[in-house]
Amino acid sequence: MSIIEFNPLWKEKLLNRFLAYVKIYSTSDAESETTPSTPRQWDIAKYITEELKTIGLEDVSLDDNGYIMGYIPSNLEDDNRPTIGFISHYDTSPDFSGENVKPQIWENYNGSDLLLNETTGFTLSSSKFESLKQHIGQTLITTDGNTLLGADDKAGCAEIVTAAEYLIAHPEIKHGRVAVGFTPDEEIGRGAHKFDVAKFGAEWAYTMDGSEVGELEYENFNAAGAVVKIHGLSVHPGYAYGKMVNAGLLAAEFIQMLPENETPAITKGFDGFYHLMDITADISEAKLQYIIRDHDEEKYEARKKFMQEKVAEFNQKHGEGTAEVEIKEQYRNMKQQFEGKMHIIDLAAKAMKEAGIEPKIKAIRGGTDGAQLSYMGLPCPNIFAGGMNFHGPYEYVALESMEKATEVIINIVKV
Repeated sequence: MSIIEFNPLWKEKLLNRFLAYVKIYSTSDAESETTPSTPRQWDIAKYITEELKTIGLEDVSLDDNGYIMGYIPSNLEDDNRPTIGFISHYDTSPDFSGENVKPQIWENYNGSDLLLNETTGFTLSSSKFESLKQHIGQTLITTDGNTLLGADDKAGCAEIVTAAEYLIAHPEIKHGRVAVGFTPDEEIGRGAHKFDVAKFGAEWAYTMDGSEVGELEYENFNAAGAVVKIHGLSVHPGYAYGKMVNAGLLAAEFIQMLPENETPAITKGFDGFYHLMDITADISEAKLQYIIRDHDEEKYEARKKFMQEKVAEFNQKHGEGTAEVEIKEQYRNMKQQFEGKMHIIDLAAKAMKEAGIEPKIKAIRGGTDGAQLSYMGLPCPNIFAGGMNFHGPYEYVALESMEKATEVIINIVKV
């Protein structure tokens, strides 16, 4: 039974905190070289930092790269417990607009379609998104159909801050020192790049960045980003015969060189893929942005090599230098970092069961800050935050799911 669900005060705190977060524009930008990648992320970073100070955390800091850290002090007389941590990211995905988010609240959801926008007719369909049926009778928070919601991962942020506030307000819950951290730029694969693991000081941590209630993940994709540039030659179309090289048409040809059955829309489970994220093209130049994913390390390395080979084949056909590719590592499968450390997973599973949740241990078809942090010496599996349909206008979260995630945090701490 939840320790907060029957207390309207804490339910309201959690809801209002989440609503405040999602209204702050904080989309990241993969094209930027700065950290954070967008100046707008500083707005929510400063907001959360002040919140942590207000609710009584110790040693709260916001560094020059936008990383927030704070600590709930131990309330044990003889504390020999390890410091553990909880981490989430405050940026939102550039896949869809995160500006001017207008969240809507639907109390006592009845399982029907939700008309999110009367002007456009945009509807969240219960037949298309069957997960909605899991939330009948609950309070849903949705978009207005014009933006994403930002539950990825502002739900996680709200849950961590609310759990911290609850623990400080309830000293009868005995616990060791707890570290909390919030990162920029997770959505562009750089969330942990400048995270100071030594300063954070935790023996292990959990990212609150999963989706469906019960998710517990310590295995994820190996991931890279690939940018393919194709160079053309622009001349006046009236004089183009034998001269013009249209980079846009060449880009369309290159796209067809990758396996059509290895894309996100038709792969599942442990299957990897090549995903065309963005394309910009004119006659002179085209740029294709891909992500490359696979759970298996050998297959992942083969995918990167395959991409390079296709560029080489393309140049053999169209001339050396017509195409070029840059592949950058993003994160690795963290599974091997938990060999001999499964107590970290067992603890989270126990905390879920105490909250009346059956753990759903599975591999992530994606990644979290925790994947990178695990390779930086901070083992960091991923726990659900409750949001669904991330990165688009169909995104939603149930308040009850956020309550359960908050309870799991508190249960882990007191165990």
